[in-house]
Amino acid sequence: MLLGRAHEGAGKKLREVARALYTPDPTEEEAAGLGLTVEEASGPPVEIWPPNVVPFNVFNSLCTQWRMGSSGPVGLDYNVLFHKLDRMKLPADEYERVERDVRVMEDEALTVIWKRQP
Repeated sequence: MLLGRAHEGAGKKLREVARALYTPDPTEEEAAGLGLTVEEASGPPVEIWPPNVVPFNVFNSLCTQWRMGSSGPVGLDYNVLFHKLDRMKLPADEYERVERDVRVMEDEALTVIWKRQP
């Protein structure tokens, strides 16, 4: 998805949040191999910017709504996404922004998920 310049920063932060959500923490053995604790090896916490809280909450609430292909997840079930957004009764411009932001996070989550595939 292409984001306009006004949304580049938000897109980067949304991707960072999705990446953190779907990247598993290192195991104790992996962390110990680096001479670190799991907490240290996991990196710094990811901040969710205020304008990203609603999109993040929507995205996180859809974590069980992945459409599955023969080799794993291929995307979110947008019927569920649209139903959730409709129930939130957001103004039209906010509805579109949240939908776009969820798509950005979905794209990043799929990238992380598919990198873990053998």
